[in-house]
Amino acid sequence: MKIQKILIAVDDSKISENAAAYGFDLAHVYKAHVGLVNIVAPILYPPTESDGIAGIPFLGTSIDDAELIKTQTESSENIIQRTIAAFAKGLAVTQFTDYGSTADGIISCSKEFEADLIVLGTHSRTGIDRLLMGSIAEDVVRHADVPVLVVPLKEE
Repeated sequence: MKIQKILIAVDDSKISENAAAYGFDLAHVYKAHVGLVNIVAPILYPPTESDGIAGIPFLGTSIDDAELIKTQTESSENIIQRTIAAFAKGLAVTQFTDYGSTADGIISCSKEFEADLIVLGTHSRTGIDRLLMGSIAEDVVRHADVPVLVVPLKEE
């Protein structure tokens, strides 16, 4: 087995930072090309000025869709750039920002990048928390065409 391309999923969390450190350590060992992917999940907001449940006025912003997408894209770029600055140390890095479902976006980018390995973090939720929150890591593991390394963050 030869690992030449590693896709690392990142967001703005300690869990992601821990997984990125691990993924970049592997990339340095194998001298692999790294793909960094950040998925911008859609923000849902009420279509009217009331919340639709209790009829309470929604005190949202007047940001239009284009401005919201621009802000989210800039945030994604910042996350990726911080990760590169912290861990890349001379490795080749390809950047991906995708929009929509996190698991689907990671899998799609892994195919586009032709990754040999996907690295992502997990909350290590169990029981009812996992049932209610779902598991992006589990979804990626079930549907990816390449091995997936799931890096847990140990709570101290």
